[in-house]
Amino acid sequence: MGSLDSNLTEPSQFKPLDPQEFRKQAHQMVDFIADYYQNIETYPVLTQVRPGYLHTRLPETAPYRPESFDTILSDVEKLIVPGMTHWLSPNFFAFFPATVSSAAFLGEMLCTCFNSVGFNWLASPASTELEMIVMDWLGHMLNLPKSFMFSGSGGGVIQNTSSEAILVTLCAARDIVLSKTEANHLSNLVVYGSDQTHSTFQKACKLVGIHPSNIRLLPTSLDTGFSLSPVTLRTAIEADMLSGLVPLYLCVTVGTTSTTAIDPIEPLAEVANDYGLWMHVDAAYGGSACICPEFRDYLNGVERVDSLSLSPHKWLLSYMDCCCLWVKNPSLLIKALSTNPEYLKNKESESNSVVDFKDWQVGTGRRFKSLRLWMILRSYGISNLQSHIRSDIQMAKVFEGFVRSDSRFEIVVPRRFALVCFRLVWPNKLDGLGNSEILNRKLLEWVNSTGRIYMTHTKVGGEYILRFAVGATLTEERHVVAAWMLIKDGADVLFKSA
Repeated sequence: MGSLDSNLTEPSQFKPLDPQEFRKQAHQMVDFIADYYQNIETYPVLTQVRPGYLHTRLPETAPYRPESFDTILSDVEKLIVPGMTHWLSPNFFAFFPATVSSAAFLGEMLCTCFNSVGFNWLASPASTELEMIVMDWLGHMLNLPKSFMFSGSGGGVIQNTSSEAILVTLCAARDIVLSKTEANHLSNLVVYGSDQTHSTFQKACKLVGIHPSNIRLLPTSLDTGFSLSPVTLRTAIEADMLSGLVPLYLCVTVGTTSTTAIDPIEPLAEVANDYGLWMHVDAAYGGSACICPEFRDYLNGVERVDSLSLSPHKWLLSYMDCCCLWVKNPSLLIKALSTNPEYLKNKESESNSVVDFKDWQVGTGRRFKSLRLWMILRSYGISNLQSHIRSDIQMAKVFEGFVRSDSRFEIVVPRRFALVCFRLVWPNKLDGLGNSEILNRKLLEWVNSTGRIYMTHTKVGGEYILRFAVGATLTEERHVVAAWMLIKDGADVLFKSA
């Protein structure tokens, strides 16, 4: 044989999945992951690498010959970990948390193990039916009406993110309106949210064909806690109808990204129902807290909306990605999204006696994600999940108390859930807002540059504010205390240099 042939690995020697080798390597990987979690506080929370760092350290082409698992794992430690912003660090207080748990990890292992592609019931009956059961379990925990559950007349599905939940419900709403009369064209459709609605709403609207000029992001103010006013909504709808536009969709939020503002569902639903809008509740963050009775009032009026979504990966320990979407009338979703190619036809689906989740989402294939939620709910129970939510909120209250105790700082908006919005102020608030923004930018940069914690900012009502979001799975009160001490040190440095 030639020299090239002599370098080829015999096909019989290549086993992509050898159970014994898998057992050995998987144990090594679990040890690596456990060590990572145990030592996570030793890493800078916000990555310190510069753009392009990895390109200079990895070859331009994949290896021709196989490399050992030990070598690969070593490179993960040396090359990958330094380039990570550590979302699971107990000192991560940015954005919203991405929560995890042992139960969810084990569920994810099973999900990956089975590699189920559960596009319809027949492709994976267990995947389909467990998802239906888990969605009803979580619906009961939220005290949702039967109209949103499979045990009633509705149902739920696990999407990847809130973006997809909004997108698929927008598709259903669009098709309903366009089917009513030929006079209704995409260019006539108008949608509504507040100026605090997540930016994914605008992206989803564009994807379904809504013209950007017909996306109404209605103004909010500090006076209303940055929640959407029903009066503002009604005024906007009536003005659009007078202009010949067709109101289509309203997206309200329970826990906005900037400040966790809460739109009042019940009075907004009254307006939406008056004009026939599809009303969606985006409760990606705040919805999880509603498993606690003391927060359930935030969902009052939900029986009058068309759809609701929340993201357990934000606060219910389930790892990315997991967004639960409930719809009151699944047939409307199915009508907008269903496909029926010959190669997927089967007697169970054609009998309409089963659920085919491919018709509830954008894609066709889908993973067995319900295993994660099933493992979480069974391993921890409702009581422990409620305690987990309450513990995060209590730690946020502690931080809020620290801020209020220092006259150099102020709380900008009322705290809801586990997010504190605050800022550093000049003595006597001298020199106006411009210097306030510069000051707080410098404080944020100083704090994040230490690598000891990570926070982010936002702008609301034209004001630059700092966000301190408690909720990383490993965070304890000592981390909150240490974070506050660091923030105070940063303020000392800035005032001394001013």
